[in-house]
Amino acid sequence: MAEQQLIGALEAGGTKMVCATGYADGTVLEREQIATTTPQETVEAVNAWFANKGIAALGIGAFGPTAVNPASPQYGKILETPKTAWRYFDLLGTIQNELNIPCGYDTDVNVACLGE
Repeated sequence: MAEQQLIGALEAGGTKMVCATGYADGTVLEREQIATTTPQETVEAVNAWFANKGIAALGIGAFGPTAVNPASPQYGKILETPKTAWRYFDLLGTIQNELNIPCGYDTDVNVACLGE
Protein backbone atom coordinates (compact mmCIF):
# COMPACT_ATOMS: atom_id res chain seq x y z
CA MET A 1 0.00 0.00 0.00
CA ALA A 2 1.34 3.44 -0.93
CA GLU A 3 2.14 5.93 1.82
CA GLN A 4 -0.40 8.74 2.18
CA GLN A 5 0.74 12.23 1.28
CA LEU A 6 0.49 14.92 3.92
CA ILE A 7 -1.80 17.73 2.80
CA GLY A 8 -2.63 21.15 4.18
CA ALA A 9 -5.95 22.90 4.63
CA LEU A 10 -6.68 26.58 5.14
CA GLU A 11 -10.07 27.94 6.14
CA ALA A 12 -9.48 31.61 5.38
CA GLY A 13 -12.17 33.44 7.30
CA GLY A 14 -12.91 37.09 7.89
CA THR A 15 -12.01 36.90 11.59
CA LYS A 16 -9.59 33.98 11.72
CA MET A 17 -7.56 31.66 9.54
CA VAL A 18 -7.59 28.00 10.53
CA CYS A 19 -4.55 26.06 9.32
CA ALA A 20 -4.34 22.28 9.48
CA THR A 21 -2.36 19.32 8.20
CA GLY A 22 -3.58 15.80 7.70
CA TYR A 23 -4.42 13.07 5.25
CA ALA A 24 -7.11 12.58 2.62
CA ASP A 25 -8.85 10.02 4.86
CA GLY A 26 -9.78 12.85 7.26
CA THR A 27 -7.03 12.35 9.83
CA VAL A 28 -5.97 15.74 11.20
CA LEU A 29 -2.44 15.92 12.60
CA GLU A 30 -2.08 19.58 13.53
CA ARG A 31 -4.34 22.62 13.71
CA GLU A 32 -3.71 26.30 14.45
CA GLN A 33 -5.80 29.50 14.45
CA ILE A 34 -4.37 32.81 13.25
CA ALA A 35 -6.28 36.08 13.60
CA THR A 36 -7.28 37.73 10.32
CA THR A 37 -5.69 41.17 10.44
CA THR A 38 -3.99 42.83 7.47
CA PRO A 39 -3.32 40.74 4.36
CA GLN A 40 0.47 41.05 4.73
CA GLU A 41 0.56 40.15 8.42
CA THR A 42 -1.99 37.34 8.16
CA VAL A 43 -0.64 35.64 5.04
CA GLU A 44 2.92 35.91 6.35
CA ALA A 45 1.83 34.03 9.50
CA VAL A 46 -0.10 31.44 7.46
CA ASN A 47 2.85 30.84 5.13
CA ALA A 48 5.24 30.57 8.09
CA TRP A 49 2.98 27.98 9.73
CA PHE A 50 2.85 25.78 6.62
CA ALA A 51 6.45 26.36 5.47
CA ASN A 52 8.16 23.42 7.19
CA LYS A 53 5.26 21.00 7.48
CA GLY A 54 6.21 18.96 4.41
CA ILE A 55 2.77 19.18 2.80
CA ALA A 56 2.40 18.04 -0.80
CA ALA A 57 -0.53 20.37 -1.58
CA LEU A 58 -2.82 22.90 0.08
CA GLY A 59 -6.58 23.35 -0.11
CA ILE A 60 -7.82 26.89 0.53
CA GLY A 61 -11.40 27.85 1.38
CA ALA A 62 -11.63 31.66 1.34
CA PHE A 63 -14.10 34.18 2.72
CA GLY A 64 -15.84 36.09 0.02
CA PRO A 65 -16.85 37.22 -2.23
CA THR A 66 -13.87 35.69 -3.95
CA ALA A 67 -13.08 34.68 -7.53
CA VAL A 68 -13.17 30.88 -7.88
CA ASN A 69 -13.25 30.46 -11.67
CA PRO A 70 -9.74 29.46 -12.83
CA ALA A 71 -10.44 31.09 -16.23
CA SER A 72 -11.01 34.50 -14.59
CA PRO A 73 -8.15 37.02 -14.40
CA GLN A 74 -9.35 37.64 -10.82
CA TYR A 75 -9.00 33.95 -9.85
CA GLY A 76 -7.77 33.56 -6.29
CA LYS A 77 -8.47 37.14 -5.29
CA ILE A 78 -10.79 38.42 -2.59
CA LEU A 79 -13.29 40.74 -4.30
CA GLU A 80 -15.61 43.44 -2.90
CA THR A 81 -15.50 42.89 0.85
CA PRO A 82 -16.21 45.19 3.78
CA LYS A 83 -12.66 44.34 4.94
CA THR A 84 -11.16 47.11 2.80
CA ALA A 85 -7.52 46.07 3.22
CA TRP A 86 -8.42 42.70 1.66
CA ARG A 87 -10.20 44.05 -1.44
CA TYR A 88 -8.62 42.57 -4.56
CA PHE A 89 -5.88 40.91 -2.54
CA ASP A 90 -4.41 37.91 -4.39
CA LEU A 91 -4.76 35.36 -1.61
CA LEU A 92 -4.14 32.29 -3.74
CA GLY A 93 -1.19 33.73 -5.66
CA THR A 94 0.52 35.08 -2.56
CA ILE A 95 0.30 31.75 -0.74
CA GLN A 96 1.14 29.62 -3.77
CA ASN A 97 4.17 31.72 -4.72
CA GLU A 98 5.60 31.49 -1.22
CA LEU A 99 4.94 27.80 -0.54
CA ASN A 100 5.57 26.65 -4.13
CA ILE A 101 3.12 23.73 -3.98
CA PRO A 102 -0.13 22.95 -5.80
CA CYS A 103 -3.11 24.73 -4.24
CA GLY A 104 -6.84 24.23 -4.66
CA TYR A 105 -9.06 27.27 -4.16
CA ASP A 106 -12.77 27.74 -3.51
CA THR A 107 -15.14 29.57 -1.18
CA ASP A 108 -15.19 28.66 2.50
CA VAL A 109 -18.82 27.56 2.07
CA ASN A 110 -18.02 25.23 -0.83
CA VAL A 111 -15.06 23.59 0.90
CA ALA A 112 -17.19 23.00 4.01
CA CYS A 113 -19.64 21.12 1.76
CA LEU A 114 -16.81 19.16 0.15
CA GLY A 115 -15.53 18.24 3.62
CA GLU A 116 -18.88 16.75 4.51
